Amino acid sequence: MAEEKKEPWLNYLALTTVVFAVCATLSTLKGGGFSTKSVMMQAQASDQWAYFQSKSIKGYLYELQRDKLEMELKAGVRGAAGEYRKKIDYYQQEITRYKAEKEEIRKKAEEFEKTRDEARTHSGAFGMAAMFLQIAILLSSIAALMKQKYFWFLGMGAGCFGLFYFFNGFFLFMK
Repeated sequence: MAEEKKEPWLNYLALTTVVFAVCATLSTLKGGGFSTKSVMMQAQASDQWAYFQSKSIKGYLYELQRDKLEMELKAGVRGAAGEYRKKIDYYQQEITRYKAEKEEIRKKAEEFEKTRDEARTHSGAFGMAAMFLQIAILLSSIAALMKQKYFWFLGMGAGCFGLFYFFNGFFLFMK
């Protein structure tokens, strides 16, 4: 039996397929990591917004109490004007404190949301990379089985898109 001569381009086909497979694996790994980070940041942002809402409610209750006492003071409650004024001042301090706390909480929640959005962008790029790289691997496999360069070239085209998205997943040069 005569040994079949191996075509030289098949070595390059194998090499590109391995590169695409490694990049697809890394894309899947990094995409999953960023996806998890996105979910965690969303949960933390939601917690912060719930905390913000509770501070808003508490601040609103103090505002109602302050307004009620001011109305009673204006109505002319006798003998207790000093006590009313002290309580009104206390409520005003609490209202001011809650407003400041809400601002800090809002900033934290928005930071979590920003991190979540960045993680989603990274994850999306890695997802696109994995898709194109898998297509490239598939086409390269068909090229190897059929020994047709045409499929390899198609696979390299898909792989180039995959590599573009792969690097975009790290550097986000395209959002």
